[in-house]
Amino acid sequence: MAAVGPCGTGTGSTGSVAAAASKNNVTSFQRRGPRASSSDSGGSRLVSIAGTRPSVRNGQLLVSTGLPALDQLLGGGLAVGTVLLIEEDKYNIYSPLLFKYFLAEGIINGHNLLVASAKEDPEKILQELPAPLLDDNCKKEFDEEIYNDKTPESNIKMKIAWRYQLLPKMEAGPVSSSRFGHYYDVSKKMPQELIEASNWHGFFLPEKISSTLNIEPCSLTHGYIKLLQFIQKIIYEEGFDGSNPQKKQKNILRIGIQNLGSPLWGDDICCTENCDNSHNLTKFLYILRGLLRTSLSACIITMPTHLIQNKAIIARITNLSDTVVHLESFIGSERETNPLYKDYHGLIHIRQIPRLNNLICDVSDVKDLAFKLKRKLFTIEGWKDLWSFSRCNSRVL
Repeated sequence: MAAVGPCGTGTGSTGSVAAAASKNNVTSFQRRGPRASSSDSGGSRLVSIAGTRPSVRNGQLLVSTGLPALDQLLGGGLAVGTVLLIEEDKYNIYSPLLFKYFLAEGIINGHNLLVASAKEDPEKILQELPAPLLDDNCKKEFDEEIYNDKTPESNIKMKIAWRYQLLPKMEAGPVSSSRFGHYYDVSKKMPQELIEASNWHGFFLPEKISSTLNIEPCSLTHGYIKLLQFIQKIIYEEGFDGSNPQKKQKNILRIGIQNLGSPLWGDDICCTENCDNSHNLTKFLYILRGLLRTSLSACIITMPTHLIQNKAIIARITNLSDTVVHLESFIGSERETNPLYKDYHGLIHIRQIPRLNNLICDVSDVKDLAFKLKRKLFTIEGWKDLWSFSRCNSRVL
């Protein structure tokens, strides 16, 4: 797989392990021979890019989604060269938040951004990114959110255990791009100076459409064609092409595409079950994956799959995506008033985890996940266990 390139070859991995072992005074097998000079050994090591780390499972280079709890559920993070599909909740309230977490994480780590939308101006989206939390305040913020819940005391200890089980340990000190995964305060906006210092590219569909162009009936919609051309241009002209890098300092391109497949993109899959151009979206995803596989880039797409009437199209979209996460909001449903779900705002379903350098598909260890949007934080928990715990305690009392 071409995207594995940034993780290095087998020789480079061995050199890095040996260096780490010698640093920690741990013995390690090494090849006999003259010691390479520092200038020679530099090329054989793993590519060091801020905000990335190799997967302990398959060696794939990973970036954070911007939500550490989601990173753990996906096996450590989002693999470079892959597509993460977010199936939007019914009223599109919570999926934009995950979208912004992903972009905010890119700005904190100094990654390049490519923001595409047919609904909102990308510049406006960046102005609404959440502010990063200082690490020494993270635990305090989580504790405040937990204890502000109007829940029985018997639930508090269990809630804390679940939240910290799904979240990595927080280190002391200010927020830093050297860390993998950060925390954000949704009640505050990212400082303007961080946004201005970032390198980003915006694709706003209404500005790209020209009514004078003639599009062949059998080709992709105009919006999809323009977006693919734009992505390809950024990847190849700015050195994110893994096969022919044009930059001395390698970096990651984070691609965010909002509301893909909606009528605003000129697609009719959400309007009728038997649409004339039912393969437009699947063709777009197929070409997009080909671009990502050979580049230092990672992509997140939000899509209103609940509006797509043809289930066969949804199945093809899932197969053409590497990772699929579905958000199910309780708003407007019977679960909104159900006591079982009173402490949560919706369920999060891990539909698919990619098969990378493995013969079998990876499976998430945690199921029955629920999410809740607090005043400052977006949290993920295992709702069935918490509910069972509260029932057992109430019976004992």
